[in-house]
Amino acid sequence: MRTEDLLAAIATGLWRWDSVSGAVSYDAEAARLVGLPAEAVTLPEAAARACFHPADWLEIKAIVELAVAEGTLAEARLRIVDEKGTVLRTVRTRSRPIPRGGPEDGYYLLGILQEVPEALPGTSAVGPQITGDWRRNREAFLLDAGRALAEAMSTAEVLRVAAGLSMPGFSPDGLAVFGVQGDRISVIGHHGPREAADHPFQDMALETDCPAAEVVRTGRAVYLPTPEEYRGRFPAAWSLDRPRTRRSWAFLPLIVAGRTIGAWMAGFAYPVSFSPDERSVLTTIARMLAQALSRAALQETERELSDGLQRSMLPAGKPDIPGLAVAARYVPTGGGLQVGGDWYDVIGLPSGRTALVIGDVQGHDVRAAGIMGQLRIAVRAYASEGHHPDAVLSRASRFLAGLTGPEGPDGRYDPRFATCLYMEVDPVAGTLDIARAGHPDPAVRLADGTMMIRPTEGGLPLGIDPDTDYPTTRAVLEPGETLLMCTDGLIETGGHDLETGWKRIRAAFERAAAGSEGPDDLEALAEALVQAVHGPPSHHTTGPLADRREDDIALLLIRREAEVCLVGPGSAPVRRTAVTVAQAEPERIAGARRQLRDMLHDWADPDQVESAVLMLSEMVTNVLVHTDGDALLVAEVSGRRGSRRLRLDVADSSDELPHRRRPGELASSGRGLLLMEMLADSWGVDPRGDGKCIWYELYETSPDQRPGPDAADGAARHA
Repeated sequence: MRTEDLLAAIATGLWRWDSVSGAVSYDAEAARLVGLPAEAVTLPEAAARACFHPADWLEIKAIVELAVAEGTLAEARLRIVDEKGTVLRTVRTRSRPIPRGGPEDGYYLLGILQEVPEALPGTSAVGPQITGDWRRNREAFLLDAGRALAEAMSTAEVLRVAAGLSMPGFSPDGLAVFGVQGDRISVIGHHGPREAADHPFQDMALETDCPAAEVVRTGRAVYLPTPEEYRGRFPAAWSLDRPRTRRSWAFLPLIVAGRTIGAWMAGFAYPVSFSPDERSVLTTIARMLAQALSRAALQETERELSDGLQRSMLPAGKPDIPGLAVAARYVPTGGGLQVGGDWYDVIGLPSGRTALVIGDVQGHDVRAAGIMGQLRIAVRAYASEGHHPDAVLSRASRFLAGLTGPEGPDGRYDPRFATCLYMEVDPVAGTLDIARAGHPDPAVRLADGTMMIRPTEGGLPLGIDPDTDYPTTRAVLEPGETLLMCTDGLIETGGHDLETGWKRIRAAFERAAAGSEGPDDLEALAEALVQAVHGPPSHHTTGPLADRREDDIALLLIRREAEVCLVGPGSAPVRRTAVTVAQAEPERIAGARRQLRDMLHDWADPDQVESAVLMLSEMVTNVLVHTDGDALLVAEVSGRRGSRRLRLDVADSSDELPHRRRPGELASSGRGLLLMEMLADSWGVDPRGDGKCIWYELYETSPDQRPGPDAADGAARHA
């Protein structure tokens, strides 16, 4: 009897699918089973697909891909439908892929079709039928597993996700992930009754006769549905492992870009037949797991590289400056290689002073980090030569402008600029000579915890104009005061602008304990400032939050170590600030007003604060308008909260005393002394050898305790 006659007698048809052309060939019996005339026929893939239920066609495609990958049979059940979509019958197919040549030449799929008899009433169906609910559950599981693995940021997180996978209908009670290094294979993650350290195959050669090693060597999965099959195929491994609590095992390769990076084992405490659908789920998980492990390993390598690169560009040890406590922080950005252009440095100068530098090169990439390293070295070299702050920044700007060059194979030019704050510190006198190139101003926390921004003169960022001048501002750091230098990442991260960002920093400053002098307290303050932006330490270093960091952060804190200046025994610390407003810089009046508001941020009566600011503007403006010299402003708040005194002096070099005027309704000036009489609790003008000083005082009271208009006439006046 011919083979065709024998197959027709048992209602079995033959079919073949060409993966290259997509053509599907049926013999007469197979054509009958799929609803076509009972004669041999070859159809294009689209016509063949119309004979099957759409969901089943997608299912057989996935099963065939699995069989091709594993070199096994493809088995499935398919529903045959007519032109209206009505199910005519269910058929069972078994097929085997046969390569046409090399791996890239495609394959033929040869198989058989058999009709599945309908179940009689009161009997069970022949063989298990995969239901739509199972498929939907499987798809939902794979979607959730893929999302969880995609969000895992480290190898440890990937392994935790893999250990928590609960597959639909069959859940392993033990999992192990094997990694490959050279010619060795070892367990890198394990979940189940046995600890990873006690695993018999914790470290072994690739030639070892065990399932995981064979999977890595061949790149093909190994399914062991029974202990007998395990013992028969791998007797040496069975004698070592003796896995008596499990009944089935699946070992699958972890393949990325055609390279086997390891193996994954799923062990089951009950028998599993490893049907095509189950193997499909396991294979899909293995692919996702391999991608997640490869991505996590790459990120960890990049993080280690970037951290090492960044550490090499920052000071090697904690700076030690006599008379000053210093704390510093650098927090990299969360994207890419986690390298950026922020840096800080502490430089010993030939004069015995110390230079503090903080800067930010434009960009968050390797080029920004490279430019930062070169610029840091250049600034250190110019400072070590003994140049003043303005000269250091001028030379650094010319140096950076000269670094612009071709970037990339297309010869593009990629100019970069950098902001910088350079400060020369005299720890004994407490003087600070500051030069600024487009960088945020420094801030000072006074001895009582009040934070104030110190306005400084500045020029363009480095590298924009090689001939830019950088004027120097001199300030004084009083004993017990703390100065902050930072990059804009500390201020503007999280959608903040300069104003709201400084408010956040001010709140962190004032929450920290004031009046403590030890370096450990300064370290705690540095950590509190970083936490105000990025949360607790466990979050701002690694993990999912790392990728949400918008900018890297560098900050320097210095505190002048000395006894806090007190007004008298038991008194509260004094708040004091000094500002010089030059004739050519009237815009600095706005900065002086802002500093005064910062000093009076907790003053009881807001109206008194507005009065103080108004009188400051009048006094400084009068100096600039009516004299040829600069105005030196000194403000001081003393006493305990609720009964404090504000004293504000404005000195100039002119010996001409102010006099009262009677301005008309349309006059634009002449009301300064009238405002002083109306708003100040006391005021006066004191002649000095080199000019004069006009001053006023305000005494803190709550709004409901302020005297009325009649009582104001009795206030003390000094002229």
